[in-house]
Amino acid sequence: MGRLFLTCTFLDIPKWEGLQGLCSPRVSSECGSLGCRATFHLPLNPSPDHKRRGSCWGCPQDLKIAALLLDSKRHGAAGAAMARQHARTLWYDRPKYVFMEFCVEDSTDVHVLIEDHRIVFSCQNADGVELYNEIEFYAKVNSKDSQDKRSGRSITCFVRKWKENVAWPRLTKEDIKPVWLSVDFDNWRDWEGDEEAELAQVEHYAELLKKVSTKKPPPAMDDLDFTTTVVSCRPAELQTEGSNGKKEVLSGFQVVLEDTLLFPEGGGQVGDDLGKPDDHGTINDISVLRVTRRGAQADHFTQTPLTPGTEVQVRVDWERRFDHMQQHSGQHLITAVADHLYGLKTTSWELGRLRSVIELDGPLVTAEQVAAIEQDVNEKIRDRLPVNVRELSLDDPEVEQVRGRGLPEDHAGPIRVVTIKGVDSNMCCGTHVNNLSDLQVIKILGTEKGKKNKTNLIFLAGNRVLKWMERSHGTEKALTALLKYAPSLRLLCGAEDHVEAVKKLQNSTKLLQKNNLNLLRDLAVHIAYSLRNSPDWGGVVTLHRKEGDSEFMNIIANEIGSEETLLFLTVGDERGAGLFLLAGPAEAVETLGPRVAEVLEGKGAGKKGRFQGKATNMSRRAEVQALLQDFISTQSAEE
Repeated sequence: MGRLFLTCTFLDIPKWEGLQGLCSPRVSSECGSLGCRATFHLPLNPSPDHKRRGSCWGCPQDLKIAALLLDSKRHGAAGAAMARQHARTLWYDRPKYVFMEFCVEDSTDVHVLIEDHRIVFSCQNADGVELYNEIEFYAKVNSKDSQDKRSGRSITCFVRKWKENVAWPRLTKEDIKPVWLSVDFDNWRDWEGDEEAELAQVEHYAELLKKVSTKKPPPAMDDLDFTTTVVSCRPAELQTEGSNGKKEVLSGFQVVLEDTLLFPEGGGQVGDDLGKPDDHGTINDISVLRVTRRGAQADHFTQTPLTPGTEVQVRVDWERRFDHMQQHSGQHLITAVADHLYGLKTTSWELGRLRSVIELDGPLVTAEQVAAIEQDVNEKIRDRLPVNVRELSLDDPEVEQVRGRGLPEDHAGPIRVVTIKGVDSNMCCGTHVNNLSDLQVIKILGTEKGKKNKTNLIFLAGNRVLKWMERSHGTEKALTALLKYAPSLRLLCGAEDHVEAVKKLQNSTKLLQKNNLNLLRDLAVHIAYSLRNSPDWGGVVTLHRKEGDSEFMNIIANEIGSEETLLFLTVGDERGAGLFLLAGPAEAVETLGPRVAEVLEGKGAGKKGRFQGKATNMSRRAEVQALLQDFISTQSAEE
C-alpha cells in the first residue's frame, strides 16, 4: 500500500507543491521524508510533434502530472526473520491537529502512511529490530493535509482533523489503551488561546521537513517509456466484457509501481458502460488491462505476476492515450461553445469506446443550434488556439471565474485549471492536447433525448472522425455493390441513390410478402381440405412443413374446425428449431400441451382447445405423436 501524491512539473522547471486538479490528492512539499523514491508522470499536453517522434514531450512547456507512491515493500513482508515490535508512542490533542511522536532513536528505513481513518508506521531501530504500529483513528482526518518529520530521537506526525475544534478523548477508534501508547502530558494543555501556538508548531515542523527532505529527480521522459520498480503485487480479479458481449471475470494481479506513466480512471474522464478512460500499456511487455485509483493508490491490472523490488520498463499505449486527449479536449471546447452561444450548460459527459456523449441542460437542441456549435468549434480548431495548464490557490479570486462542478470533499491544496485561450477555463486533471489544432476536426453526430429535461449531444473528435468516415465509406461501397444491379430496381445505383433504392426494395419486399401470405393462406385451406377428407382422418393427425408460420398453422386449424381429433402441426427445421400447434378437445389440449412443449424442448401457452409455442428440437416429433396416440388409446379404452 502506498500513498499517492500528485504534482505538476515542466521539463525544465519543477514545481513541487500543491494539488493538480479536481479529484486529485494533495502533494506534500515534504514528500521526500515520507520514503518517496520517484514520480509517476501522466502527460497531459503533448506537443504537435509528438506523433512524429513517438513522444509527447516535444516542448518544455508540455505538462506532466507526477505521482509519488510510498515504497511499502516492508508493509507486505510477512514472515520476517525478526518479529516486529511496537514503537513507544506519545500523543496529544489540539483544535486543528492531533500530534503523535514515535519514540525511536537512530531510526532507519522509515515509512509513514497516513490515511483518512488510520496511520501505519514502520522502521528499524539502531539494533536492527523492526518496529510496526498501526492505529485506527478515533475520528476521520484529512490525510492530504497531514505531515511528518524525522529527527535523531523520534518521528513526529501532525495529522489534520477532518472536523476542527472537536476534542478527541482518545487517539484510537476502540476504547482501549495499548501498552505502547501514552498521552504526552508535557504538551497537553487547554485549547483556549492555543491556535497561534499550534500554527507556529506546524509551520516549524514544515520548515524542518523542507530542510531534511530529499527527492530523486523525475524519470527521463524523452520517450513514452521509462524504468521504475515494482512495489507490490497481489492477486485480483477484473470484470470485463467478452467478445460475445457477456461479462467475463479475468484472474490476474494488481501491481503497484514506484512511479507510472499510465493515467488511471478519474480526473474528469468518465467512461461509459463499455469503455474505461484509463491508459493501457505494458510493464516489461506484459499488457496492462486496467489502471485504477484505489483510494490514494494507482493499481495496474495484469495477468502475469511481477516480483516486488524488480526493476521494470513501463510503456504507454500512445494511440489510446492520444485518442482520450482528443475526446477530452473536444468536450471542453464543445461545452464552452454551447454555453457561450445558447446558454446550454454541461451537466455530465461520457468518454465512450466508440463515441462520446455530452449531457446538456436543456430539453431540446435544434438541428440549427447543433450546426452552429459544430461550425464554431471547428473554426477555433483552425485558429490553432493553445491549451494551457496552470495552478491557482483555493483562495485566489480567479477561482470563482473558473468553470467546474465543485471540488470533492477531501480536496486540499491548489487547483489545476485547463485553459483554452480566449474560450474556456475549467478545473480538470484529465489528459488534454497542447493545442486545439491537435484535435484536427470535431463532428457532432446528432442529439438524443436524455434524462428529464436533458439532451445528449453525441460527438467524435480527431482520429475518431477519420475512422468513422472510413467505416462509413466502406459501408457505402458495400451497399453500392449490392444495389447496383438489383433487377427489381431497373437502374444503376450509385452512393447518392442509396436511399431511393432502399425505398424501392422495401416496397417490392412488402408486395412480395403480401403475395406470399396470400399463397400460404390458399395452401393452408387446401391442406385442411385434404386432411379432412383423408381416409386416415381421426384420432391423431400430424403435419410438418419447412415453410410456414403461426398464422399458416392456425388457418389449417380453423378450416378443419373439429374438436374430436388431435391435430399436431409443426413448421421449421426438421431437426432444429421451429413452431408447433396442438388443437383438439379443450381438456385434452390443456393436459397434453405442456407435455408436448417439454418433449420438443420448448415453451408454449394456450387456451380454448389450442396450445402453441416454440420448439428447439423438432427431431422429437415422433415422440410427441406416440404420446398423443397413447392418450387417445387410453381415452378409447376408458369409454
